[in-house]
Formats: sequence, C-alpha cells, structure tokens
Amino acid sequence: MEPFTRLTAVAAPLLRDNIDTDAIIPSREMRSVSKTGLADGLFAGWRYIGIGTRDLDPAFVLNQPAYADTRIILGGANFGCGSSREHAAWALAEYGIRAIVASSFNPIFQGNCIRNGIVPVTLDPEAITSLAAALAPDPQALRITVDLPTQVLIGSDGIAHAFQIADEAKEMLLDGLDAIDLTLKRRAEIDGFITADRARRNWVYPS
Repeated sequence: MEPFTRLTAVAAPLLRDNIDTDAIIPSREMRSVSKTGLADGLFAGWRYIGIGTRDLDPAFVLNQPAYADTRIILGGANFGCGSSREHAAWALAEYGIRAIVASSFNPIFQGNCIRNGIVPVTLDPEAITSLAAALAPDPQALRITVDLPTQVLIGSDGIAHAFQIADEAKEMLLDGLDAIDLTLKRRAEIDGFITADRARRNWVYPS
C-alpha cells in the first residue's frame, strides 16, 4: 500500500448525504473478488448515461474536464453507508482517490478506506461547504492539501482545518501498512511470547 504523508490535489465536490456503497460501486460492476478492474465502475450509476453503457454523463462532476485529475472528494454526511463491500474502497483507490472529506463516515467503510490507503477526513459540514464554495474553474484553485502528519487540511483559499484520526489508522496510512503488516511490526514481541509459552506449555505445540 502506498504511504500517505501530504497530498495537494484537485478536489471534486460531491456534496450528497448518504452516498452508499452501491452508488460508489454498483453490484453489477463487481465481477470478481480482485482489487483491480473496478475503476470503470466507480459511480457508474452517475458517471454514465445509461445502465450497462460507458457513455459519459457530462453533468457528473468527475466527467468535467476541470476535475479530470481528482484525487480528493468532498462529500456529505454518512459517506459509505449501505453494505460493507470493500469493493467500494478498492474502486476509489484504483481510480486514484487518496482522500475523502465528509462530515461523517460509515464505520466499516471508513476502516476499508484506511486499509486501502485512502484518508477519511472528518470535518464539520460548514467547513466542507466553505471548501466547496472556494473551488473555482481555474484548475489551480481546485486544489486542496491534506497533511496527515500534522492532521491539517488546507483549502484552496488558504484556510487550515484541523481534523482527528485514530493513532493506529494514522500509522497504517503514513507507513503504507495493512492490518497484517501492522501486526508484524510487533514480530519480536510475538516471537517472545511464543518462546515463553512453549516453555510453559510444551504439550500445546506439535514437535
């Protein structure tokens, strides 16, 4: 997983509450259990004019030229609600999304984002509205910065917004670790426990 430290990138406003995982990646777009091949299906119900087609809807924000290089999404409340499908985070990551800013997240989706290198930034609705209002047609003005070490988001207007993130989630994102990698950072402690436990309960361990 690619580590995340600081990102300055185009941010696309998708200011809708309750964007569920079926909107992020419709079930019809999930044809395998692989993490790849999902980007084309991201927001398929909104990006394309008809079901089963790849005819772009020009009204959808990610199809507009100014947002072609979007890496950050500004969303509404309860982002990622609905089913627990991890395909939603996989599709976002494969498309290139590295951060989502919302006033709240579904907890399972939030965890899936962290395990796939996407920073879930929680801000007040008023702050998100202000960030979206500052965006302009000039591509440079569409850029915002997410600085994970300092836990600060800087809008295109230069205003800084502090955000909170759990220590373990921050460590995983900064170091590019999945849950197994995070556990293996304590390999010495694990090996020490096994050695001591083998001495105490040798009968538990096969010879």
